[in-house]
Amino acid sequence: MFHLYMKKFVNEIYFLILALNLIQRKMALKGQKTKSDFVEWDKLQSLILKLERDGEKKFALLISIGIYSGLRISDILSLRWTEILNKEFIEVVERKTKKFRRVRINQNLKEIISRVFNSGDNEINNLVFINRFETSSISVQYVNRRLKELAEEYKFSKEPGKIKSHSLRKSFGRRVFESNDNSEKSLVLLSEIFNHASIKTTKIYLGIREKEMFDVYDRL
Repeated sequence: MFHLYMKKFVNEIYFLILALNLIQRKMALKGQKTKSDFVEWDKLQSLILKLERDGEKKFALLISIGIYSGLRISDILSLRWTEILNKEFIEVVERKTKKFRRVRINQNLKEIISRVFNSGDNEINNLVFINRFETSSISVQYVNRRLKELAEEYKFSKEPGKIKSHSLRKSFGRRVFESNDNSEKSLVLLSEIFNHASIKTTKIYLGIREKEMFDVYDRL
């Protein structure tokens, strides 16, 4: 009887250890998730031109919308041609926050929208980034995978693994910040655009806080 009890006890301990190891592995993998990185503005402009030249027009447009609007990828993928072609603004209800956003379409973005629409067999009522089966938009996973491939092919980042759809939104933020003389006002505007709780959150999101901390050591 005692032998059976001990055997049962040992088995329970064994399965408990297996469960704990599985949890630890999951937590380790979660901690290893790579954060997305921003891309320098000039490199993005050059990339867009190269992608258009090489026939990757839809991805040139996707990147353009991302860096000129600061919209999340889920909202970009839900856009239809009727919502962006010959328009002054992009109007969306954000999928994540359920808040209404109105984004001005600047001249550079207007021109690439028009070029891409007129260069292919695009239906005005269709999704802009429709999949090859014409059933829905391309997936976020596909966008992330393709951006990594493009980073490796066109070498616009030293760390292709950090280039994801979120990089476009971060690049927009860095451009706004840097083109406004790194001002506090630009951070206030960005925190509103990104729906951040504070400027501190925006600085961390854009990697500005980390840079400021590193600069302390450079000034010694």
